[in-house]
Amino acid sequence: MNWRRLSLVPYRLRLLLRAAFVFLMAATVGLALSVLQQEKQLSYKNYQGSFHKTRVQVAATLRHPTGQLALLNPQPVANDAALHPLLLPFAALDFDDLQKVQQAVAMSGCLAQYGNNGSLCVGIGNNPWAGGFIYVAGTFDGAQLVPHTRGDQVVDQAHRVKVRVSLRGQTYEWIAPFEESSEPQTPGRRYAGMRGRLTGFAAADVARAKAPAVKDFRGWIWQNPRCTAPYLSDDDPACARSAFFSLRLPVGVLQDALFEKRRPVWPPEDLDHIDVRIAVLPPGDGPPLLDSTSGPSTPPFSLADLKSMLLPGESLQIRRLTDGASSAATLPLLVAPVDPEDQSWHFVTTLIRHLPVDAYDVPLEAKEVIATPAGSYEVLLKGDVRSVSKSLSVVASRLVWFVGAMLAALMLAWLVIEIGIIRRIKVLIKRADDVGERVKAARGFSEANLADLRGEDELGVLATGLHDLLRRVREDVERENIRAEQERDMWHAVGHEIMSPLQSLMVLHGAPEDESHRYITRMQQAIRVLYGRASPSEAFQSSELQVTEVDLTAFLQNVAENASCIGIHDVVFQGAAQALMARADEYSLEDVVTHVLRNAERYRVQGSAITIALEGSDTGATITIRNRGPQIAPDMIAKIFEYGVSDQPESGANGNRGQGLFVARTYMAKMGGTIVAQNLANGVSFILNLQRSG
Repeated sequence: MNWRRLSLVPYRLRLLLRAAFVFLMAATVGLALSVLQQEKQLSYKNYQGSFHKTRVQVAATLRHPTGQLALLNPQPVANDAALHPLLLPFAALDFDDLQKVQQAVAMSGCLAQYGNNGSLCVGIGNNPWAGGFIYVAGTFDGAQLVPHTRGDQVVDQAHRVKVRVSLRGQTYEWIAPFEESSEPQTPGRRYAGMRGRLTGFAAADVARAKAPAVKDFRGWIWQNPRCTAPYLSDDDPACARSAFFSLRLPVGVLQDALFEKRRPVWPPEDLDHIDVRIAVLPPGDGPPLLDSTSGPSTPPFSLADLKSMLLPGESLQIRRLTDGASSAATLPLLVAPVDPEDQSWHFVTTLIRHLPVDAYDVPLEAKEVIATPAGSYEVLLKGDVRSVSKSLSVVASRLVWFVGAMLAALMLAWLVIEIGIIRRIKVLIKRADDVGERVKAARGFSEANLADLRGEDELGVLATGLHDLLRRVREDVERENIRAEQERDMWHAVGHEIMSPLQSLMVLHGAPEDESHRYITRMQQAIRVLYGRASPSEAFQSSELQVTEVDLTAFLQNVAENASCIGIHDVVFQGAAQALMARADEYSLEDVVTHVLRNAERYRVQGSAITIALEGSDTGATITIRNRGPQIAPDMIAKIFEYGVSDQPESGANGNRGQGLFVARTYMAKMGGTIVAQNLANGVSFILNLQRSG
């Protein structure tokens, strides 16, 4: 298995680059989500504040007389020509006091707008013991009021109010002409305009002579002296003035019903079926100044108007309480409309909805109890937090384009780098690995084709340079192979030419006792080792030795005695006289000792001796060769046994190829031994270890 391919080191830059882009994209998305979560938290807090403001505003509105009027009259105003009395939040109206009645109808909001300058309010008091009266108040614009002379049978020559009430199969109809009051004004009240009573007569009796006025019918009218038009003077006959009137209508059916039961039903159950028609008529047969049959242009305030106070999606439920418990009388549910135009994307809304926010899942509810003269009401306001997500998603949908553009830019940059750089780098690395594998497998060189990776950019320049470098290396390898072949041929020629004279010398010095015989034999062995090899290092490493038993004592004595023959003098052997047998090849061991002696002789102090010591143990034999001289550099002790290592300048020219100690270590290893060098205090020692025989 190729463990190099399983390592992450060749891929760490690519992994780092890809991880950086992934981190950038994740950081972009994370930043967007973090901002959305914070915005959602802020929006939710703002919505909580708005929700509480809505609760306070709704409660304040319902506690105001306008809101209480809407609570007491939950049914919407019918869109017809008839008026229906409203249950007022007051026990009764002080109809004969202008300030009080104006303030009451204005605060309660029961005035319905008719036309541009008219208004009407029709209601009953919330206290049944105030009498079965219907109260009417309103305003209209007209010329200066023309009063009716008291006792005059003709009433159509004065301003008058015509009223008609229909309920439970009965109809009440009155005509009330204006009679100017001659009473002095009450101290503290100053009203410069006209004022007077509206005396009520039954419509059926108004044409009779001396028709009696209806006893319980009461009414007043007040006219402002100022013109409503600012461009007219107050004395101009065409000046229109604003007038306010109030009536109290006695309805016999309602008054009789109060005394039929011990606890009368109030307000009447058929209040929305009581029809009231009012018309303010000018003198003569002119059109009415105010006519209820024309229908209101602006109805009074109702519970439905509370919907405008609610935020989108909020709901308002109102229940009437009876004896502290919720009754079955539940008013219609009010729900604020949600904008149907969804300008956000659905997945953005869903994503925002799932972002965690504190207390977001807790329902927003607020409960208030509103007390009215007719009973208490429970008001339940519920919020809709979905509007937070929807409102935020509208803004977030616009930001999605920005985040998407950033992610697209990062992805584009990633793809450009991945396709334009990393892919080409992968191809370059793969082809370089293929070249290395082919070189290792075939012990040769095969040039990779990098032509498709060339270009003018940085990577193209690199591919071009690598292609040229590989071409030059291929050429160098081819030249080296040619040179190796030439050297092999030379070795063949040299070996062939040397072997013939050596054979002749072997015949001349064939006697074993002849000292020249040993050296001729060693020369033949060296020629055989080197003959036919491409390089000396291969020759030495592939050589085969004949390991036998050798008497090291006799062998080393012989080497010491004959060292002078090869130019090495003063070699002293130190060891026991008895024989010490070891496993070795005698000729190869002599080569090893000779190479070590030559190095010792080269570096010894002039005139000093080289000592060869022999020691034996139970399993091995140790040969120590010492000299006096300079020490070996510490960083070179392990390198001196490598092929071609030499400290001699121009060693090849002087015959020193740096292969002596390499041969010594190679031969010692083939004989099962070792050789090491050690620095001494005054020199160097080489220690050779061999295995003992037997």
